[in-house]
Amino acid sequence: MPKVEVHCQDCLNALGSEFKEVNEWFDEFFIEMGPKHRDVRHHTGGIEECVKKFGEGSRKAAEIHIKRDCHGVIPTEQQAKMWSMFS
Repeated sequence: MPKVEVHCQDCLNALGSEFKEVNEWFDEFFIEMGPKHRDVRHHTGGIEECVKKFGEGSRKAAEIHIKRDCHGVIPTEQQAKMWSMFS
């Protein structure tokens, strides 16, 4: 899993801002859960939750973060849980 700094650089390159608070929020449960932290927010439902918390401007940052961690795709909540069974 890339460090938050990598996610921030991705956002800075693509969007002109690091969106550090968004990237930290997505990985909030990593220490506790390891790779399975992606079950919590790394999916389409997590994007909508992010937008509610940080505003519509955070949507692209959320998508960039998830795609980096999920091999270029944004899974549904169900897909994210299935994938984590094998990680």
